[in-house]
Amino acid sequence: MFAAILTTLLFSLSALSGQRLSRHLPGSMANLVRLVLAAAVVGAYAHGFGFGIGGPAFPLLFVSGCIGFGIGDLALFQAYPRIGTRRTMVLVQCLAAPIAALTEWAWLGTVPSSGQAFFGALILAGVGVALMPGREEAGPTHGLLVGCLCGLLAAWCQAWGAVLSRKAYAVAAAQDFVIAGVNGGVNAAYQRLLGGLLVSGGFVLYLKLAHQPGPEARPANWPRAWPLVIANGLCGPALGVTCYQWALSAAPTSVVLPIVATTPLVVMPFAHYLEGDKITPRTLLGGALAVGGVVALTLVR
Repeated sequence: MFAAILTTLLFSLSALSGQRLSRHLPGSMANLVRLVLAAAVVGAYAHGFGFGIGGPAFPLLFVSGCIGFGIGDLALFQAYPRIGTRRTMVLVQCLAAPIAALTEWAWLGTVPSSGQAFFGALILAGVGVALMPGREEAGPTHGLLVGCLCGLLAAWCQAWGAVLSRKAYAVAAAQDFVIAGVNGGVNAAYQRLLGGLLVSGGFVLYLKLAHQPGPEARPANWPRAWPLVIANGLCGPALGVTCYQWALSAAPTSVVLPIVATTPLVVMPFAHYLEGDKITPRTLLGGALAVGGVVALTLVR
């Protein structure tokens, strides 16, 4: 549970730095650069002190990265401009956890206890209440169907990426190759990052070859971007995903994903003080439900 909570905190810092980074670099380029930086950091540790790209879990973790880091992130960034950040986060965070739990039950036979299922649902309900756009917020005027489909795809990819990691750990354990703790999390994060790099790099290359930027395209501001790239790369795909994999090695997706789904709620106080975002009574109510669910989920068995 500690690893999942730590993941949530790191992902929230990654989200804040990523929001600012998007002002200085195009989204696809920013995502690729942060993945390269993270892969270099965790790869140095994995090859120096761990098992690098070895181990029986590598094929599954690599595919998990292709799906979660690669396709999932691409779908996520297609949903944001079409249906808005809040609607996208509600769709992804509230669907990924149940999809993952059902997939893990069908594939791996892992069934959450009644208490875990209840408090996991309570967390997701709190996230939904807190993030659901209010009536005063303008709805999407175009691209609603495509945006919803992209959000749904992102949720599926996040869920399946997590379940593939769980399967990878089971395959490794069956061959007496245990991946656990921080050390295992670093190695698993590195092997997943390689898959994400393949998909992200291929997409950026496609954009370079297929689309020439128009005269209105915003130029990259690398001097301002680099500190944010470092912060985002370390907090997100490096340390954040290390803790995420550590959490998945110790607990099922039905426990880990609802806790990680509270990341947007952790971001809100920071965004309020740094960006002036408004916190409403409904946001506080949803946040209280979600936090209460997290506390209870750490205690229930």
